[in-house]
Amino acid sequence: TALPAGARIVNGLYNPAAGYNGLWWSSTEQPESASAWFRSVDFGYSSVSRNQTYKQIGFSVRCLQGEPIIIVPSAPTIGPASAGIGQATVTFTAPVNDGGSVITGYTVTSSPGGISSTGMGSPISVIGLTNRTVYTFTVTATNANGKGWSSASSNSVTPKISETTISDIDGNNYYTVNIGTQVWMAENLKTTKYNDNTEIPLVADNTAWSVLSTPGYSWYFNDENAYKAIYGALYNWFSVDAISNGGKNICPSGWHVPSDEEWSAMINYLGGDFAGGKLKEISTTLWHSPNTGATNETGFTALPGGDRTPDGIWFAIGISGTWWSSTMLSTTDARSWNISYASVNLGWHNSYKQYGFSVRCVRDF
Repeated sequence: TALPAGARIVNGLYNPAAGYNGLWWSSTEQPESASAWFRSVDFGYSSVSRNQTYKQIGFSVRCLQGEPIIIVPSAPTIGPASAGIGQATVTFTAPVNDGGSVITGYTVTSSPGGISSTGMGSPISVIGLTNRTVYTFTVTATNANGKGWSSASSNSVTPKISETTISDIDGNNYYTVNIGTQVWMAENLKTTKYNDNTEIPLVADNTAWSVLSTPGYSWYFNDENAYKAIYGALYNWFSVDAISNGGKNICPSGWHVPSDEEWSAMINYLGGDFAGGKLKEISTTLWHSPNTGATNETGFTALPGGDRTPDGIWFAIGISGTWWSSTMLSTTDARSWNISYASVNLGWHNSYKQYGFSVRCVRDF
């Protein structure tokens, strides 16, 4: 005998739904929100609808005989979370109510990203996180009847690439990461000077860029404020080549632009051409979806900084990242290495020296 009693809305007014709708509260709230679930029927439909809305609204109530039956676990109690390199460890205590069935496991889920890890108890580590990104975590318990309620959010933590940093001549700091026997920058180069404090020419004009046979760099779209901090600068090959730039080093002291052989050594250590997935930053915020195979398990955090073409056009940010090697192939070409949003490969290319690509430095032996 459902009746269309209408509702009283948040501002205290009576909704003119009387005669049209019947709405009834459930006892189930939406975790970590100001909402709860209700059911409704409408004069024009035969179905029963399920929705959530503000708890302040006045709805009708129907009662059910007997005690409520809980079949899934209640929420675990969240504990402290701590960060590591590309991962975090989350602690918690078991829920007060197991739902009448033995708990068979727990799931910890990150926000942002929805990256999950499972285990039989506290603590649980979540891997594959993006370094220098702030995360919180929730925990759910599962029994034979399904997944239970989510815990409150944990404290926020920020995974780090490394505790080790280096600085360039401009004072930009870079995290570093060990891959095999090599030590790499874990960020793209941002310097505007060689390490002897000589300026690298900033070339904004497309025509001027297209005729360069000498060093030059630019920011994507000529917008330093928007792109420098995340993606670094785009350098033509003449900037990184010691013969072309007068014997100068674009990298910090004790570091250098990797040769083709050094790129290959890293790839071989990581298992071959599919190394790209192990190097890519994992999100689809900076990389276009689907960011195929990205795990960033190395901490290299490869980013899709795009490039500047030989005619001065900026291209492919979000789509791919390309990095120079120091290896010249001909009077016109040098070797570069590229990762795409749609592939797990790290592949080499023979590229015109006028291209503007990102640069990563590797530590001297």
